[in-house]
Amino acid sequence: MKRMAIALLLASGIMTGGARAEEEALVSYKTLSPETALVLARAALADCRARGYQVTVAVVDRSGNMQVMLRDRYAGAHTVETARRKAWTAVSFRTDTLAMAELTEAGKEASGVRFVDEAMMVGGGVVVQAAGSIVGGVGVSGAPGGPADDECAKVGIEAIQDDLDF
Repeated sequence: MKRMAIALLLASGIMTGGARAEEEALVSYKTLSPETALVLARAALADCRARGYQVTVAVVDRSGNMQVMLRDRYAGAHTVETARRKAWTAVSFRTDTLAMAELTEAGKEASGVRFVDEAMMVGGGVVVQAAGSIVGGVGVSGAPGGPADDECAKVGIEAIQDDLDF
């Protein structure tokens, strides 16, 4: 009985060791450079200005950490935190916040997600992708409504899309 237990333990160790050997010890990933994030933010801000909107634009890396924030001179004080949270929400849930606003409406299965700290289920947060992978997110706040924020964010992404296509 004791030999059987030892044999099972050894076999499980070998099996686990074999599975672990197939996994890589380190991973590599791509994320936006600060310079690219700044180009994105400037383009989104310029687009909103051209539409007559005073906004804040926040760009986060793929982990939701702030890279760039630009606040236009007359954008409301609340837009700073709102833009950051929209960008963070987009990368955290890997979905644009305009879609998240609809998916998490009261009475829908995913409505509980609205209670996640820092989540902002209002349009204007968009994921930034390169070769099918999320490399960052942008949040815009201050335009009249989430769809308008979303449009400005997407113009910012368009400004860097050629650099992202590798």
